[in-house]
Amino acid sequence: MQPQILPVSVIVPTYNRRGLLVRAVRSVCRQSVRCEEIIVVDDASTDGSREVIEAGFDQGAPPAIRWLRLPSNRGPAAARNLGIRQARCEMIAFLDSDDHWRPRKLERQAAAMQRFPGYLISHTRERWLRRGQHLNQKYRHLPRHGDIFSHCLELCAVGMSTVMVRREIFATVGLFDERMRCCEDYDFWLRVSCRYPFLLVDEELTIKEGGRDDQLSHQHRIGMDRLRIDALVRLVQSDVLSAEQRRQALQRLRQKCEIYGRGCCKHGREEEGRRYLDLAARNAPEAVEKWTL
Repeated sequence: MQPQILPVSVIVPTYNRRGLLVRAVRSVCRQSVRCEEIIVVDDASTDGSREVIEAGFDQGAPPAIRWLRLPSNRGPAAARNLGIRQARCEMIAFLDSDDHWRPRKLERQAAAMQRFPGYLISHTRERWLRRGQHLNQKYRHLPRHGDIFSHCLELCAVGMSTVMVRREIFATVGLFDERMRCCEDYDFWLRVSCRYPFLLVDEELTIKEGGRDDQLSHQHRIGMDRLRIDALVRLVQSDVLSAEQRRQALQRLRQKCEIYGRGCCKHGREEEGRRYLDLAARNAPEAVEKWTL
Protein backbone atom coordinates (compact mmCIF):
# COMPACT_ATOMS: atom_id res chain seq x y z
CA MET A 1 0.00 0.00 0.00
CA GLN A 2 1.31 3.46 -0.94
CA PRO A 3 1.87 6.00 1.86
CA GLN A 4 -0.90 8.57 2.07
CA ILE A 5 0.07 12.17 1.34
CA LEU A 6 -1.84 15.38 0.83
CA PRO A 7 -3.03 15.74 -2.80
CA VAL A 8 -0.40 17.49 -4.93
CA SER A 9 -0.65 19.18 -8.33
CA VAL A 10 2.61 19.05 -10.31
CA ILE A 11 3.15 21.90 -12.79
CA VAL A 12 5.53 21.33 -15.71
CA PRO A 13 6.03 24.33 -18.03
CA THR A 14 7.61 23.47 -21.39
CA TYR A 15 8.68 24.96 -24.68
CA ASN A 16 10.06 22.81 -27.51
CA ARG A 17 11.60 20.17 -25.26
CA ARG A 18 9.81 17.09 -26.54
CA GLY A 19 12.36 14.46 -25.50
CA LEU A 20 13.26 16.02 -22.17
CA LEU A 21 9.58 16.57 -21.37
CA VAL A 22 8.91 12.84 -21.68
CA ARG A 23 11.68 12.13 -19.16
CA ALA A 24 10.35 14.79 -16.76
CA VAL A 25 6.76 13.51 -16.89
CA ARG A 26 7.95 9.92 -16.57
CA SER A 27 9.86 10.84 -13.39
CA VAL A 28 6.58 12.11 -11.90
CA CYS A 29 4.66 9.01 -12.96
CA ARG A 30 7.34 6.81 -11.35
CA GLN A 31 7.09 8.43 -7.93
CA SER A 32 6.68 6.17 -4.91
CA VAL A 33 3.42 8.04 -4.23
CA ARG A 34 1.03 9.40 -6.82
CA CYS A 35 0.33 13.05 -7.28
CA GLU A 36 -3.24 14.11 -7.97
CA GLU A 37 -2.49 15.59 -11.39
CA ILE A 38 0.31 16.57 -13.74
CA ILE A 39 -0.35 19.90 -15.45
CA VAL A 40 1.84 20.34 -18.52
CA VAL A 41 1.74 23.97 -19.64
CA ASP A 42 2.84 24.31 -23.25
CA ASP A 43 4.31 27.75 -23.94
CA ALA A 44 3.35 27.57 -27.64
CA SER A 45 5.70 24.72 -28.62
CA THR A 46 6.09 23.82 -32.29
CA ASP A 47 7.87 20.46 -31.94
CA GLY A 48 4.92 18.11 -31.46
CA SER A 49 5.35 17.86 -27.69
CA ARG A 50 1.69 17.18 -27.07
CA GLU A 51 1.50 14.32 -29.54
CA VAL A 52 4.54 12.66 -27.97
CA ILE A 53 3.06 12.90 -24.46
CA GLU A 54 -0.34 11.66 -25.57
CA ALA A 55 1.25 8.72 -27.38
CA GLY A 56 3.66 7.84 -24.60
CA PHE A 57 1.38 7.91 -21.55
CA ASP A 58 -1.93 6.28 -20.78
CA GLN A 59 -4.22 9.28 -20.32
CA GLY A 60 -6.75 7.16 -18.43
CA ALA A 61 -4.30 5.99 -15.78
CA PRO A 62 -3.38 7.98 -12.68
CA PRO A 63 -1.94 10.47 -12.27
CA ALA A 64 -4.08 12.43 -14.70
CA ILE A 65 -2.10 14.47 -17.25
CA ARG A 66 -3.73 17.78 -18.12
CA TRP A 67 -2.42 19.72 -21.12
CA LEU A 68 -2.74 23.51 -21.12
CA ARG A 69 -1.44 25.71 -23.93
CA LEU A 70 -0.60 29.38 -24.16
CA PRO A 71 -1.57 30.94 -27.53
CA SER A 72 1.87 32.56 -27.93
CA ASN A 73 5.30 32.12 -26.36
CA ARG A 74 5.26 34.21 -23.19
CA GLY A 75 7.96 32.66 -21.02
CA PRO A 76 8.10 30.42 -17.93
CA ALA A 77 6.46 32.90 -15.56
CA ALA A 78 3.26 33.03 -17.63
CA ALA A 79 3.27 29.25 -18.06
CA ARG A 80 3.64 28.58 -14.34
CA ASN A 81 0.97 31.15 -13.50
CA LEU A 82 -1.52 29.47 -15.83
CA GLY A 83 -0.76 26.16 -14.13
CA ILE A 84 -1.20 27.66 -10.67
CA ARG A 85 -4.57 29.15 -11.60
CA GLN A 86 -5.78 25.84 -13.00
CA ALA A 87 -4.36 23.54 -10.30
CA ARG A 88 -6.97 21.64 -8.30
CA CYS A 89 -4.86 20.91 -5.21
CA GLU A 90 -3.86 23.06 -2.27
CA MET A 91 -0.30 21.70 -2.50
CA ILE A 92 1.67 22.51 -5.67
CA ALA A 93 5.06 21.25 -6.86
CA PHE A 94 7.05 22.62 -9.79
CA LEU A 95 9.20 20.68 -12.26
CA ASP A 96 10.97 22.33 -15.20
CA SER A 97 10.76 20.18 -18.30
CA ASP A 98 14.56 19.72 -18.56
CA ASP A 99 14.88 18.43 -14.99
CA HIS A 100 13.62 15.26 -13.30
CA TRP A 101 13.00 13.77 -9.87
CA ARG A 102 14.25 10.90 -7.76
CA PRO A 103 11.49 8.31 -7.20
CA ARG A 104 10.80 9.32 -3.57
CA LYS A 105 10.83 13.08 -4.09
CA LEU A 106 7.10 13.67 -3.65
CA GLU A 107 6.83 11.20 -0.79
CA ARG A 108 9.67 12.72 1.24
CA GLN A 109 8.74 16.34 0.59
CA ALA A 110 4.98 16.03 1.09
CA ALA A 111 5.59 14.09 4.31
CA ALA A 112 7.84 16.89 5.56
CA MET A 113 5.19 19.49 4.70
CA GLN A 114 2.61 17.45 6.62
CA ARG A 115 4.93 17.05 9.57
CA PHE A 116 5.66 20.80 9.73
CA PRO A 117 2.37 22.49 8.70
CA GLY A 118 3.62 25.94 9.68
CA TYR A 119 5.81 26.08 6.58
CA LEU A 120 4.19 27.35 3.39
CA ILE A 121 7.15 26.46 1.16
CA SER A 122 9.83 23.78 1.03
CA HIS A 123 12.71 22.81 -1.22
CA THR A 124 15.17 19.93 -1.56
CA ARG A 125 18.79 19.45 -2.41
CA GLU A 126 19.76 18.87 -6.04
CA ARG A 127 22.22 16.85 -8.04
CA TRP A 128 23.67 18.98 -10.83
CA LEU A 129 24.52 17.57 -14.24
CA ARG A 130 26.15 19.44 -17.12
CA ARG A 131 25.95 17.63 -20.45
CA GLY A 132 25.33 14.44 -18.48
CA GLN A 133 28.38 14.80 -16.23
CA HIS A 134 28.17 15.35 -12.47
CA LEU A 135 28.99 18.91 -11.40
CA ASN A 136 30.05 19.64 -7.83
CA GLN A 137 28.21 22.53 -6.18
CA LYS A 138 30.11 25.21 -4.34
CA TYR A 139 29.08 25.92 -0.76
CA ARG A 140 27.36 29.17 -1.78
CA HIS A 141 24.96 27.18 -3.99
CA LEU A 142 23.85 24.70 -1.33
CA PRO A 143 20.20 25.22 -0.26
CA ARG A 144 19.51 26.60 3.22
CA HIS A 145 16.81 26.13 5.86
CA GLY A 146 14.73 28.75 7.66
CA ASP A 147 15.37 32.44 7.02
CA ILE A 148 17.13 32.40 3.66
CA PHE A 149 16.52 36.03 2.64
CA SER A 150 20.20 37.03 2.73
CA HIS A 151 21.09 33.95 0.67
CA CYS A 152 18.39 34.84 -1.89
CA LEU A 153 19.83 38.35 -2.21
CA GLU A 154 23.20 36.88 -3.12
CA LEU A 155 22.05 34.57 -5.92
CA CYS A 156 19.11 32.49 -7.13
CA ALA A 157 19.26 30.31 -4.03
CA VAL A 158 16.31 27.98 -4.69
CA GLY A 159 16.02 25.42 -7.48
CA MET A 160 12.64 25.74 -9.16
CA SER A 161 12.27 21.99 -9.64
CA THR A 162 12.89 21.39 -5.93
CA VAL A 163 9.94 23.47 -4.68
CA MET A 164 6.61 22.52 -3.13
CA VAL A 165 4.25 25.23 -1.86
CA ARG A 166 0.89 25.64 -0.21
CA ARG A 167 -1.41 27.56 -2.53
CA GLU A 168 -2.18 30.18 0.12
CA ILE A 169 1.30 31.65 -0.29
CA PHE A 170 0.32 33.26 -3.61
CA ALA A 171 -2.39 35.33 -1.91
CA THR A 172 0.36 37.19 -0.04
CA VAL A 173 3.35 37.28 -2.39
CA GLY A 174 1.54 37.22 -5.75
CA LEU A 175 2.36 35.08 -8.77
CA PHE A 176 5.49 35.02 -10.94
CA ASP A 177 6.23 38.32 -12.70
CA GLU A 178 5.29 37.75 -16.35
CA ARG A 179 7.29 40.79 -17.47
CA MET A 180 10.47 38.81 -16.76
CA ARG A 181 11.52 36.30 -19.43
CA CYS A 182 14.39 35.23 -17.18
CA CYS A 183 15.29 35.64 -13.47
CA GLU A 184 11.58 35.47 -12.59
CA ASP A 185 12.55 32.83 -10.04
CA TYR A 186 15.10 35.15 -8.38
CA ASP A 187 12.39 37.81 -8.12
CA PHE A 188 9.88 35.34 -6.68
CA TRP A 189 12.25 33.87 -4.06
CA LEU A 190 13.02 37.40 -2.83
CA ARG A 191 9.32 38.15 -2.38
CA VAL A 192 8.78 34.88 -0.54
CA SER A 193 11.91 34.77 1.61
CA CYS A 194 11.44 38.28 3.01
CA ARG A 195 8.13 37.06 4.48
CA TYR A 196 8.39 33.31 5.13
CA PRO A 197 10.97 30.71 6.21
CA PHE A 198 11.82 27.82 3.90
CA LEU A 199 11.65 24.19 4.98
CA LEU A 200 14.68 22.30 3.64
CA VAL A 201 14.25 18.61 2.93
CA ASP A 202 17.93 17.81 3.19
CA GLU A 203 18.06 15.06 0.58
CA GLU A 204 19.24 15.07 -3.04
CA LEU A 205 15.82 14.45 -4.58
CA THR A 206 15.98 16.60 -7.73
CA ILE A 207 18.21 16.21 -10.79
CA LYS A 208 19.03 19.54 -12.45
CA GLU A 209 20.30 19.47 -16.02
CA GLY A 210 22.41 22.28 -17.47
CA GLY A 211 24.85 23.26 -20.16
CA ARG A 212 22.45 23.56 -23.11
CA ASP A 213 21.98 26.48 -25.49
CA ASP A 214 18.16 26.34 -25.24
CA GLN A 215 18.15 27.25 -21.55
CA LEU A 216 16.91 30.73 -20.69
CA SER A 217 19.84 31.26 -18.31
CA HIS A 218 22.12 30.82 -21.35
CA GLN A 219 20.03 32.88 -23.77
CA HIS A 220 19.67 35.81 -21.35
CA ARG A 221 23.07 35.54 -19.65
CA ILE A 222 24.18 39.00 -20.82
CA GLY A 223 21.24 40.82 -19.20
CA MET A 224 20.69 38.75 -16.07
CA ASP A 225 22.37 41.26 -13.75
CA ARG A 226 20.07 44.02 -14.99
CA LEU A 227 17.00 41.85 -14.44
CA ARG A 228 18.12 41.08 -10.89
CA ILE A 229 18.74 44.77 -10.24
CA ASP A 230 15.19 45.48 -11.42
CA ALA A 231 13.88 42.83 -9.02
CA LEU A 232 15.80 44.36 -6.12
CA VAL A 233 14.56 47.87 -6.91
CA ARG A 234 10.95 46.68 -6.98
CA LEU A 235 11.47 44.84 -3.70
CA VAL A 236 12.84 47.92 -1.95
CA GLN A 237 10.05 50.05 -3.40
CA SER A 238 7.38 47.56 -2.27
CA ASP A 239 7.64 48.60 1.40
CA VAL A 240 7.42 45.04 2.75
CA LEU A 241 10.95 44.76 4.14
CA SER A 242 12.03 45.09 7.75
CA ALA A 243 14.71 47.68 8.51
CA GLU A 244 17.43 45.02 8.50
CA GLN A 245 16.17 43.41 5.30
CA ARG A 246 16.08 46.83 3.67
CA ARG A 247 19.69 47.48 4.69
CA GLN A 248 20.78 44.15 3.24
CA ALA A 249 18.81 44.69 0.02
CA LEU A 250 20.29 48.16 -0.52
CA GLN A 251 23.81 46.82 0.08
CA ARG A 252 23.30 44.05 -2.49
CA LEU A 253 21.71 46.52 -4.92
CA ARG A 254 24.75 48.79 -4.67
CA GLN A 255 27.10 45.89 -5.40
CA LYS A 256 25.10 44.69 -8.41
CA CYS A 257 24.78 48.21 -9.83
CA GLU A 258 28.54 48.74 -9.55
CA ILE A 259 29.30 45.46 -11.31
CA TYR A 260 26.73 45.99 -14.04
CA GLY A 261 27.62 49.65 -14.51
CA ARG A 262 31.33 48.92 -14.92
CA GLY A 263 30.49 46.15 -17.38
CA CYS A 264 28.37 48.51 -19.48
CA CYS A 265 31.15 51.11 -19.60
CA LYS A 266 33.70 48.44 -20.53
CA HIS A 267 31.57 47.34 -23.48
CA GLY A 268 30.86 50.82 -24.84
CA ARG A 269 27.46 51.47 -23.25
CA GLU A 270 28.62 54.57 -21.38
CA GLU A 271 25.23 56.22 -20.80
CA GLU A 272 23.66 53.04 -19.39
CA GLY A 273 26.75 52.34 -17.29
CA ARG A 274 26.79 55.83 -15.76
CA ARG A 275 23.12 55.48 -14.86
CA TYR A 276 23.75 52.34 -12.82
CA LEU A 277 26.98 53.62 -11.29
CA ASP A 278 25.11 56.76 -10.24
CA LEU A 279 22.48 54.65 -8.47
CA ALA A 280 25.25 52.73 -6.71
CA ALA A 281 26.90 55.97 -5.58
CA ARG A 282 23.62 57.52 -4.38
CA ASN A 283 22.26 54.26 -2.96
CA ALA A 284 20.28 56.06 -0.25
CA PRO A 285 16.68 54.87 0.20
CA GLU A 286 15.25 58.05 -1.32
CA ALA A 287 17.33 57.54 -4.49
CA VAL A 288 16.01 54.02 -4.94
CA GLU A 289 12.43 55.14 -4.31
CA LYS A 290 12.70 57.53 -7.27
CA TRP A 291 14.39 55.00 -9.55
CA THR A 292 12.41 54.37 -12.76
CA LEU A 293 12.81 50.88 -14.20
